[in-house]
Amino acid sequence: MADLLALSAHIIDDGVLDIPPNRVTNELSELADDLAIVESFSHSTALRTGEGLVCFDASGVHTGQAVVAAIRDWSGAPLHSLVYTHGHADHVGGSAAFAASAERAGQPVPRVVAHENVGVRLDRYDLTNDWNLLINQRQFGGVAEDLKLSIGGDERRFLPRATLRPDETFTSARTFEVGGITIELNHARGETDDHLWAWLPDRKWIMAGDFVIWNFPNAGNPQKVQRYPSEWAAALRQMVARRPELLVPAHGLPIGGAERIAVVLGDMADALESLVDRTIEMMNAGATLDTVIHTVKVDPSALNKPYLRPFYDEPEFVVHNIWRLYGGWWDGAASRLKPSPDAHLAAVLSELAGGPGALVRRAESAVADGDLRLACHLVDLAGWAAPDDTVVHGARAAIYETRRRAEPSLMAKGIFRAAARESEAISKVS
Repeated sequence: MADLLALSAHIIDDGVLDIPPNRVTNELSELADDLAIVESFSHSTALRTGEGLVCFDASGVHTGQAVVAAIRDWSGAPLHSLVYTHGHADHVGGSAAFAASAERAGQPVPRVVAHENVGVRLDRYDLTNDWNLLINQRQFGGVAEDLKLSIGGDERRFLPRATLRPDETFTSARTFEVGGITIELNHARGETDDHLWAWLPDRKWIMAGDFVIWNFPNAGNPQKVQRYPSEWAAALRQMVARRPELLVPAHGLPIGGAERIAVVLGDMADALESLVDRTIEMMNAGATLDTVIHTVKVDPSALNKPYLRPFYDEPEFVVHNIWRLYGGWWDGAASRLKPSPDAHLAAVLSELAGGPGALVRRAESAVADGDLRLACHLVDLAGWAAPDDTVVHGARAAIYETRRRAEPSLMAKGIFRAAARESEAISKVS
């Protein structure tokens, strides 16, 4: 059994990321006599009380059974409660496995406690099932294509119908006691509008959900609904004010020690607040989105910290989300308010440039110069102008694969890999 607190202390204190902080082992580690975590996607944390287990998050549909098995090996106590830190599929999708385990043991199904917006989210997932399947396949670039679940023949479900719905909800805060242990739930918008973090005042423990993921905060995600970086930072400040001695995230390693936790949460809050403040400052000055996203940055030294690496989301995407939150969807360029279709504009520009081949050659020159942003613009124009040209799309696939390899964040890699796959399919048509 790994000493997870020692691992995280080593990474944070030494500033050396020689151990992966985000692991999916489905193995359980004890953090205290009555507290254990199963590292998965997402983690599930189990608190042993005099009335049974309180579990924070259920992991995803494909990991839920393994997570429950690990918890049951640790304790056969009844599953008293299941707390959703938020309603993302990797946090609630495994809940049916918790219910099935309780039924096999002849025990009551755990009651589910969550913020009131979780139910609204699950309804939206039903409404946009196919959309969510598409964007998650693209976001994870084919790495996690098993995010989809087949139920009943060929029906594909983003979230299984057997996912447990909340039994008890709250609006801003809720305190309850299980087996003599007090648990305070606090709502705060951050990655989602239905997020909570839990505080155990007698133990000085925090269950942070996705407020901490051991990567740059997922406050930008280009394919998902609105994120709330300012309120995310405020929640981190509130956590620090409690002086927690243990912080357990839903992704990444748990962190021990009040001072160490304060540094990590403070650095995360500083990064988010700097993006919000600078973006709003430039918006107030009348800057366009183009100017803002190419100006507002996070100090590179902050991004080198092992818990702020832009390996999932990245600051540029967060700036887009700040703009959307405070300024709407229009980017400030008049022509893009009611734009011409991409294919029509591309055809005209291709004609002016001397044909799609000329655009491709210029794109390849931009790649050689290291300007991958420009290269992708040009090769997209070529592809839109010549949608069936196998040579053009072979070049587009190669350029986007080069772009994918050059990007740090999983989100960018996934989208660029999807673009490469689109053109690979065309280029292989004989």
